[in-house]
Amino acid sequence: MSGTNVWNRTREKMRLFSELFAQCAPESAAYGKCVAATTTSRHDLKKDLCAKEFEALKTCFTNAAKKAAR
Repeated sequence: MSGTNVWNRTREKMRLFSELFAQCAPESAAYGKCVAATTTSRHDLKKDLCAKEFEALKTCFTNAAKKAAR
């Protein structure tokens, strides 16, 4: 079994990631602002403080990925 196809698929997915992520800039910014606003150091990050913003980002990214797969 050749590993060439695995690397080609991985490269393609990584290339698409930045394009998909760029489509969700507002959601990404909102999530980043929430995380920044709720933490003062890396030890202060608490689970689920920005769950609403994360879900919005996740939904956006998933929808963008579905559109790209068509």
